[in-house]
Amino acid sequence: MNLVWKLLRQHISIPQLAGFALANLAGMTIVMLGLQFYTDTQAVYRSEDSFMKSTYIIVNKPVSAIQTLTGRSSAFTQDEIQEFGEQPFVERMGRFASSAFDVRATFALDATTSFSTEMFFEAVPDEFVDVNTDEWTYTQGNHEVPIILPRNYLDLYNFGYAGSRSLPKLSEGVLEAIRIGIDVSGGGRRQAFDGHIVGFTGRLNTILVPWSFMKWANAEYAGTTDAAPTRLIAEVGNPADERIAAYLQDHNYETDRDKLDASKTTYMLRVIVGIVMTVGLVICILSIYILMLSVFLLVEKNSTKLENLLLIGYSPVRVAMPYQLLTIGLNLLVLVLATVLLAVIRNNYLDMFRAFFPDFDSPAIGMAIGTGVVLLIIVSTFNIIAIYTKVMTIWKRKN
Repeated sequence: MNLVWKLLRQHISIPQLAGFALANLAGMTIVMLGLQFYTDTQAVYRSEDSFMKSTYIIVNKPVSAIQTLTGRSSAFTQDEIQEFGEQPFVERMGRFASSAFDVRATFALDATTSFSTEMFFEAVPDEFVDVNTDEWTYTQGNHEVPIILPRNYLDLYNFGYAGSRSLPKLSEGVLEAIRIGIDVSGGGRRQAFDGHIVGFTGRLNTILVPWSFMKWANAEYAGTTDAAPTRLIAEVGNPADERIAAYLQDHNYETDRDKLDASKTTYMLRVIVGIVMTVGLVICILSIYILMLSVFLLVEKNSTKLENLLLIGYSPVRVAMPYQLLTIGLNLLVLVLATVLLAVIRNNYLDMFRAFFPDFDSPAIGMAIGTGVVLLIIVSTFNIIAIYTKVMTIWKRKN
């Protein structure tokens, strides 16, 4: 192998190989950085609202003075629900279910301090709730009920109620550790449950419980199972779709404009990252072409030597191996350098993320590195096959 390498390396063009390495480094870095940046930004959204995807919108009818005076319901009819679910921008849809029974909650802050308040519950189908499946379940007969609270309710308590009543302020972590006494009553029946807070949301001003609990409790304490919903939840493929705003306006429906704008921002970020990664992949493909051009030129320059080596008994596999090892080594070097660049650039923008989001928990870079390894395997496999095919062409030409 040493003799073969000494004979073949005389015509290696360092500038050509350096050009391939730089182009491949740029492409692989762009791909890995784009994927990691998108993963990190999604972690920011998850840290702000860990239970609901940003492509969900909440739709309701406006409450007017006429409805207040006449008592007319603002619930959706079955035809309206079906029509909304059939819109082309809606990928899937669910309805809110509200508690038709009385709920009273007791918060025991310590052995001597507690307070109670009237509450209400709502529920959405479980597929719209993105929390640990093991936590977000309820089985009839179980006395523990998982709950998701609005984040602004905690703010109201900390900065309003607690200060006026000389009560301790609570963090999300402390409140999740507190067991809440839930007293449910209706239809002449009453039952006590233990509430367990499993998450907080900034997207909904409601208190969520599992769909299975709501369905059972409404039937058990209110004698109803399918009340008309006043709000609908829908997953949309493109929050920036102009048809969404047009449809809501035409039917006089409302949605939270700020949340819809946030969904549009998330969607545009996904599109931009996709474009950036596509550019990186194109650069990687061009770098493969540069490398193959360099290797083919090198093989042509050494064609006479290759023919002689093949004639004296060297196999095509052995003759091709130095070139294959050279390309694999370059690809490994590019992956290592791309990982280093990724870590350096990421550390810089993570400082900015943490400045705006102190509770931001940065994810690992395993997915980005794994993508780089996949690209390495693909590029190296293509190079190995192409080099071997070129050497085989020379070998067949001499036979």
